[in-house]
Amino acid sequence: ARTLGSCRGVMAAVKIMAKDLVRTRRYVKKFIMMKANIQAVSLKITTLKSQGAMANAMKGVTKAMGAMNKQMNMPQMQKIMMEFEKETDMMDMKEDMMNDIVDDVMGAEEDEEESDQLVNQVLDELGLSLNDELNSMPMASGSVGGKEKVAKPSGADDELQARLDNLRRD
Repeated sequence: ARTLGSCRGVMAAVKIMAKDLVRTRRYVKKFIMMKANIQAVSLKITTLKSQGAMANAMKGVTKAMGAMNKQMNMPQMQKIMMEFEKETDMMDMKEDMMNDIVDDVMGAEEDEEESDQLVNQVLDELGLSLNDELNSMPMASGSVGGKEKVAKPSGADDELQARLDNLRRD
């Protein structure tokens, strides 16, 4: 059996331990807050170091750009660019002249005839005749935006034309 006095002694010890626990929790909380503050200060210091390094780099680039600007002579650069353009134009003209001479010597007419034959062959393979198509196209009247008559398609194009007409009606 415990006595009332021994219970009071135990209660006093429990109260002291409880106060100790509260105080310890408060210190832990303060240490966590201090740690967060120290980390924030460390981050700020790192940011400031980065900004300082960036400022130094920009200073170096500015000096280099200034030196390049001092070395650059704009009137001379313009003169060089104009001379370059002039020489390029002369070279293009000479190249055109040489191509014309070579075409005259080699018979450029044959090339045109051969290319026309090739175009006609491709059109024939597709079942088209360039002259027939050009002749069947409607002529533009003098008014702008007026309705023109469109040549009627023949054969396999009837179905496509009907579908196109249906779309226009909608």
